[in-house]
Amino acid sequence: RDSMLYSMDAFFEDTHYKREWMSIAQIGRKAMLINISDAIAMNAQPQYALVTVSIPKEMTEDEIDELTLSMENTAKEYGCEIIGGDTIGGDKLHLSITIVSKSDTPLLRTGLKEGDLLAYTGELGGSKRDLDALFRGEPIADDSRFLNPTLRADFVTKARHYLRTGMDISDGLFCDTNKMLDINKYGFDEFDTIPDEIGLSGEEFEMLVSFAPEHYSEVMQIAQETNTTLTVYAKVSKNDARYKCKSHHF
Repeated sequence: RDSMLYSMDAFFEDTHYKREWMSIAQIGRKAMLINISDAIAMNAQPQYALVTVSIPKEMTEDEIDELTLSMENTAKEYGCEIIGGDTIGGDKLHLSITIVSKSDTPLLRTGLKEGDLLAYTGELGGSKRDLDALFRGEPIADDSRFLNPTLRADFVTKARHYLRTGMDISDGLFCDTNKMLDINKYGFDEFDTIPDEIGLSGEEFEMLVSFAPEHYSEVMQIAQETNTTLTVYAKVSKNDARYKCKSHHF
């Protein structure tokens, strides 16, 4: 039987974003994407979404429709359907979404072995760079990772057979590497020094994965086939090494 998986994330005004930074449609899309990201990271197929929205009284009916349509369309891209939720009046635009997904081969955070390679997908650093620009009052591109993260469903599905552990990078590579090491009670040896602007950039929603060194060529081949940049940056070791980590949420 397929195992059901449940995940939930909040996307709150003035905690995760400021309203002047994003259109209503962008807010709906990102709220849905960061939630679907958890399912993708577990090698699961999103089925259903439950959405709770706190709606400020100055929001118009057109804006509420725009928000709803944006969430519905984003969910549909991943085969997911919004089946219910709740709306309440509030003073800020807050969203909380629960995703129900299923997987017969879920990818979890546990199961690391000594000698495993740690790798991340994509190019990291863009989300923090653009967040800093927004704080300075500067515009950012519509395809910015901060507004519109890319999820790696194709890579995770095809590489699942070779992957030992996985999670999405929401708090930054350094913090999330530490989380994975903590759960598995291992440390690591770094291959290259990663600069802070890459390691401390949160809300990237790229994948942090591990795999045995003997599967290096297969995993790299799949990365190439799925057009996914994959950087192997460390190996799992019996030590208590950790990154210096501070989350960049504001």
